[in-house]
Amino acid sequence: MSGAHTMRSRACLVFVAFVALGAEKKPPAAQAENERVALTATLYTGKEAVRQELGSDLPGDFIVVGIRVAPKAGHTLEVHRDDFLLRSDKDGQKCQPFAPTQIAGPAALVISQGGGRGGVMSEDRGPVWGGIGGGRPRRLGGEGAAVGNVDAGSAQAGFSSDPKRQENPLLAALRQKALPEQSTSEPLSGLLYFLLEGKHKPKDLELRYEGPGGKLSLRFR
Repeated sequence: MSGAHTMRSRACLVFVAFVALGAEKKPPAAQAENERVALTATLYTGKEAVRQELGSDLPGDFIVVGIRVAPKAGHTLEVHRDDFLLRSDKDGQKCQPFAPTQIAGPAALVISQGGGRGGVMSEDRGPVWGGIGGGRPRRLGGEGAAVGNVDAGSAQAGFSSDPKRQENPLLAALRQKALPEQSTSEPLSGLLYFLLEGKHKPKDLELRYEGPGGKLSLRFR
């Protein structure tokens, strides 16, 4: 009996070890730097990964990227979310980050699965979204009225403004964790919220930075 008990105990220990290894699996990350700035990015794709990082679900196919911007000694940088762009090798989609208010504010993002060609509400200063198959990407904004088209069967994205609607509890979390936009000489960290329809493997995603710190490309492995 003691031998069988010992074998069962060892089996349990091995199982617990495998569970622990699975729980400790880290999300894909990427790094890049030049003489002015060092960037470190962590990728969160899929509903569960986004929920664990943000503490809440996001509508549609959002990808969340945790970014750390570290200016090199002697340099002060203006940090803006629009300095970043996420691109997929899978189908050429590209997107600049969405502001928290564009996801859960009074002018909130509306996602629906389209059975035909649909409209996309946009304004000039919204994030770039689309560009599938090398086509021209479009910008989405909070309250614009320009109409574009998306491919049949794809996710349709727009913004619905309802000033009487109560503030979405998600908005506070999005604002709290978003990458701050400010001038800094110290490391700055936060989240970026991208919308790419469909599923994309980390190896297919490229995060591009083009800002006061120069141009950098980060690939997730």
